[in-house]
Amino acid sequence: MARAGESSPHLDRKEQRQAAAGAPMGAMVIHEIVRAQGEEELERSFSGLAWSGLAAGLSIGFSFLTQATLRAHLPDTPWSPLIAGFGYSVGFLIVILGRQQLFTETTLTAVIPVFTRPGRRSLLRALRVWAIVLTANLVATWVFAGISAVPEVFPPATVQAMTALSAHTMAGPFWHTALTGGSAGWLIGLMVWLLPSARAGRALIIILLTYVIAICQFPHIIAGSVEAAFAVFTGHATLSDYALRFLVPTFLGNAVGGTILAALLNHAPLAAQLTAGDQGDAAH
Repeated sequence: MARAGESSPHLDRKEQRQAAAGAPMGAMVIHEIVRAQGEEELERSFSGLAWSGLAAGLSIGFSFLTQATLRAHLPDTPWSPLIAGFGYSVGFLIVILGRQQLFTETTLTAVIPVFTRPGRRSLLRALRVWAIVLTANLVATWVFAGISAVPEVFPPATVQAMTALSAHTMAGPFWHTALTGGSAGWLIGLMVWLLPSARAGRALIIILLTYVIAICQFPHIIAGSVEAAFAVFTGHATLSDYALRFLVPTFLGNAVGGTILAALLNHAPLAAQLTAGDQGDAAH
């Protein structure tokens, strides 16, 4: 009988490779993939991050548009948000499968190198990526919202659904928005962690986790910014509402959820093993 970690003697070399390819991906392998992605982001130029961030901010606007379009064509029933919620996944599919820079993804991938090799330089590089990506994302969401608010661009029923969605974005008190924003950051962070091993199921993972965000009405700082900015453009909210009732609490929730909870709790179980590996490399 083959011991743990050994190949079965009943398999030839080709079959052993096939068995290894089908084995679940280990936590260390996933950590290394996410860390490598983070290192790549930390090395990207300002223009590369900014243009990719702008693309992501525009793409995420289709979550708002598709969700509102579905809601406009559904009857006014208690279950209609459960169907319309699938529209929320569209923008995330475009952004993530298109490898565009989205702030809540970056909160995880850019911070893993900081946890792996802590230091002032790593922290400053991560903060640089956060600042560039967040700014570019938000600017693009305002562009998408401004276009959406132009009269007669979309049918009246869709505009009415957009108005209803945008009203909810800033309806809760500060503490509630921050708390539920933490749940959104947690789910996006876990999604990034799950994707390397998802293989053919990548799209399904994105759809399911972002669908949960939609139907639970967890605020997301980029997707929600399109909605909140739409409310400002249509006169249903002020810039102060956007900043204090949406932007600040959602940012705090998403950042804490994505960084401290998802990144730290996924990194912490491997910290001792990573440290031992670094010491072994130094000894050699």
